[in-house]
Amino acid sequence: MSADEIKSLDEFIPFLEAYPDYDLSTLPSWVADDIENAKVYGNKKRGVIMPDGQKYHLDNKLNDMNGRDWTFFINSVFSTHYPTRGKEGYAHEIRKIHPTPKPPQLMRDLICFFTKHGEIVFDSFMGVGGTLIGASLANRRALGIDLNPEYIDAYKRAASELNLGEQSTICGDCIEILERKKDIEEFLKEDKISLMLIDPPYGNMMSREKTGGDISVYGKNSTPFTESEKDLGNMDKDSFLAALKKSVELTLPFIKTRGYIVVFIKDLQPHKKDVNLLHADVINKLNEIRNLYYKGMKIWSDESTKLYPYGYPFCFVANQIHQYILVFRKEK
Repeated sequence: MSADEIKSLDEFIPFLEAYPDYDLSTLPSWVADDIENAKVYGNKKRGVIMPDGQKYHLDNKLNDMNGRDWTFFINSVFSTHYPTRGKEGYAHEIRKIHPTPKPPQLMRDLICFFTKHGEIVFDSFMGVGGTLIGASLANRRALGIDLNPEYIDAYKRAASELNLGEQSTICGDCIEILERKKDIEEFLKEDKISLMLIDPPYGNMMSREKTGGDISVYGKNSTPFTESEKDLGNMDKDSFLAALKKSVELTLPFIKTRGYIVVFIKDLQPHKKDVNLLHADVINKLNEIRNLYYKGMKIWSDESTKLYPYGYPFCFVANQIHQYILVFRKEK
């Protein structure tokens, strides 16, 4: 709606006049808290406008966002430089035992787009709990699984340090846990998962001996997430893709219809004639799953990544500071 179309809020109908019996608990807090000043517009009276110009649509079943924030989020490319110290580090000094911890702020923003207040987020490769902390920051419930008890313990210590309520966690192989079903059903009760948000360890990247600039980051020795053969991070690419697909297939029955699965992935470096476009391989593999459809991607540029002169002075080798955030949706 343009500025010319919105000449005065007096031209619109007060929300409580249009919907005197509306269940206000279903509205975003930023609408409900000022409902006496909210007004509706449009032929079907489904648009809501607040005194400050923020708009919400009553048919928005996905999230609690206003139109402006929605539009900003769907930009396909974005850059961040999250700090690792102080309040905005979100206990990074505890979580850094993981080689690649995800910033809780980033996970919070993803969760806020793909869920509503109080809905359930699931992370089957939780690591040190970036997704779970993000869920707490967004006032969502969450369940996380990880093979490594030290990572789960680090998450719990970080949650305590941040004075956040501890989300539910299970230690073990996610495929075995999902096949067993009991633990997931006990957590969900009669509810469903709205968002599966995962950053899976990729085809033995961390379990290889390091070379070049990676030595400065991780040291020369391999730094696997765990020593387990069940760890996706210790598998070759084909085995990794098969295990990832199985973990998603097993989760799908617990996800609500039109719920989302969001996957972080980073490409491997090309090797001879193998282009190693891992994000494309993941898209194609997960798209094989019945009722799961690829919807697009966001490309995240992590500007905090250190740069190294890979290939110097002989050949081009990219400093990969970006990751793909792949978006899938469960359909009927």
